[in-house]
Amino acid sequence: MDSAPQSFEHLYGSHHGWLYKWLHRRLGNAADAADLAQDAFLRVLTGKCRFDNDPQARVYLRNMASGLCVDLWRRRELEQAWADTLAALPEPTAPSAEHQAIVLEALGEVDAMLRGLPPKAAQAFVMAIVCEATDDEVANALGVSSRMVRKYVSQAMLRCLLLETRLGHARTPPQAPALASAL
Repeated sequence: MDSAPQSFEHLYGSHHGWLYKWLHRRLGNAADAADLAQDAFLRVLTGKCRFDNDPQARVYLRNMASGLCVDLWRRRELEQAWADTLAALPEPTAPSAEHQAIVLEALGEVDAMLRGLPPKAAQAFVMAIVCEATDDEVANALGVSSRMVRKYVSQAMLRCLLLETRLGHARTPPQAPALASAL
């Protein structure tokens, strides 16, 4: 094969079929497989990666698709936790459909923010804020100092503030306790 980088059309034509089949087997759902295959190729199209040969492209696409599957499963798990929380609420206190959608989007953003933190920082934040553990309890659980716990929580809180600013929210939603239990 020519050593020049492949065109997107060639890449799509050569790899879409097997990638879709691989995703369909993994997900068990044709619609999700089609969506994730398109997402993978869209990321290649909008990204800066170029491939010199088919095996290189295949490995990259499969790794990317695998990551997209994990993201889909996490999002579905988060949606199910939120749905379970809503189902447990008495009818008069259940939020509107619009509010549910806003909270679900915010949960997804918070989940992505937490995954962007170092693992111990994310664990410290969840333990301190969601589980209301003390700095000493978190420190003992993570095997770090209380000072490090405060640093981790501060790092996560800064990310939360940046996320809140980016999303344009001025307040915590009224169902914050339900949110905490959903996480």
